Amino acid sequence: MKEFREPSLEDRRKAAAKAKQAEIERARAKSPAKDPLFAERQAARRAAGEARDARALERKAARLAAAEHEAAAQVAEQAARAAALKAAQEAREAALAEDAVRKAAAEVERKAARDARYAARKARRK
Repeated sequence: MKEFREPSLEDRRKAAAKAKQAEIERARAKSPAKDPLFAERQAARRAAGEARDARALERKAARLAAAEHEAAAQVAEQAARAAALKAAQEAREAALAEDAVRKAAAEVERKAARDARYAARKARRK
């Protein structure tokens, strides 16, 4: 029976270097650059990426346009609300002015009636 021989450090290093070299050779053999369809796949990936970026830009532009439209709608709504408030305020002021005119006319009418009664009393005494 042969005696067991433990590998030395140098043997282990050589075996590791050989295994590493074999792994590198296998990787080089499977290199995608040697594949004839590699360029086609790369071009397809590049085109897909560019299309994805273009769609993202379109969505961003659409979002910006929607935001601008929303801002314009808000400005228009605020302007309409301000105009409505102004019209309501003017209507209140007009109603107050009309009420003041009506009260003044009623006061003048009451004064004229009072003066007429006073004049009638004076006329009866004479």
